[in-house]
Amino acid sequence: MVLLSCPLRPTRRSGTSHPRLTERGADSIDDMDRLRHGGLPRLFSGVRAPSTLGSYLRSFSHGHVKQLHAVARRFLPELAAHTPLLPGADQVAYVDIDDTIRRTYGYAKQGAGYGYSKVKGLNALIGIVSTPLAAPVIAATRLRKGPSNSARGAAAFVAESIRTARACGAGGLLVVRADSAFYGADVVNACRALGVRFSVTVRMNASIKAAIAGIDEAAWKAIKYPKAVWDEEAQCWISDAEIAETTYTTYTAFTSKPKKQQVTARLIVRRVKRLNPAAVPEGQGTLFDTWRYHAAFTDSPLSLIDAERDHRRHAVVEQVIADLKNGPFAHAPSGHFQANAAWLALAALAHNLTRAAGALASAFHAKATTATVRDHLINVLARLARSARRLTLHLPEHWPWADDFTRLFDLVHAPPPTT
Repeated sequence: MVLLSCPLRPTRRSGTSHPRLTERGADSIDDMDRLRHGGLPRLFSGVRAPSTLGSYLRSFSHGHVKQLHAVARRFLPELAAHTPLLPGADQVAYVDIDDTIRRTYGYAKQGAGYGYSKVKGLNALIGIVSTPLAAPVIAATRLRKGPSNSARGAAAFVAESIRTARACGAGGLLVVRADSAFYGADVVNACRALGVRFSVTVRMNASIKAAIAGIDEAAWKAIKYPKAVWDEEAQCWISDAEIAETTYTTYTAFTSKPKKQQVTARLIVRRVKRLNPAAVPEGQGTLFDTWRYHAAFTDSPLSLIDAERDHRRHAVVEQVIADLKNGPFAHAPSGHFQANAAWLALAALAHNLTRAAGALASAFHAKATTATVRDHLINVLARLARSARRLTLHLPEHWPWADDFTRLFDLVHAPPPTT
């Protein structure tokens, strides 16, 4: 994003080009050298050496990281106020929570350990905000030790993500979505305390199984997926299923907790046929159908079909995690835990800046992956020329994204409106 703030005048004239402008999706401290080669030192002053950046990150304490999180909480609403980052947030918005393991190697990483994935690494908790019209942006991050339980500190993290979403203009229907790792009284009650809806995948315990068994067979409705959905358990693509729900007043969750922590809401259930071709002789049909069940606990005001569809869209958080792991969080670059925590927070800031640039550039880039935005609009080949003590960037001729880049450049450099 440094390129977008430099006081240079881009042109579309052709010419040989060698310098890469601005950051190129760096994922390690050594990548700081990318800003110190070719013609880049002529454009940017004060570029530090990688060793200097590493020393700076290692100086971060837990308090410094918390301050960085506070900056991120204030920065995203300002970004949303000045760019079309979250269109439609005043009507419907979603907060999605998930965590992931960033694999590490060797023994020098503080906090690394084996988590739920049986992979040695660090645990990153991610909270995102999205709308039906916008790609997701990151509302909050936390770096935790590798063996950390997914739900550790989740209630406070959910509350922080909700407040950030509200500050971004999510004044209408706001739904928090999460998978079964976050199914707990503290998370659900944190949502209710802040006046937002929830939709959380439930674990198949005895209480859930009994509630599902009580659903009348006539209540099941067949649905078709416009696009096939990958079934992790069966390791195959499925294109149809059946859905139903328990009576709204009959399922109460967390009955082992005190009365004030118990929650009564809808239990939406999706079932798919259990397919095991190896167990059925060729040419012989099954004697009766068996099913696998997936349930979600929700107080969504939408219809059964819409609520179930909305819950499945929780998978959008995986897109953000993939973007981070394919970009700045491809590595936890330091051996110091707080340095890596600061790196994750900065990666989230960079992600949101890239999203804002895409939203300003074009409708296509508003929903493109961050790697695509970097490739089209940030990693720009240009030739430097100096005339009358003024630097000029000669951009490529017949460049496919010239109009998008020009639109972005003009909007960023437009004078602020007068009041």
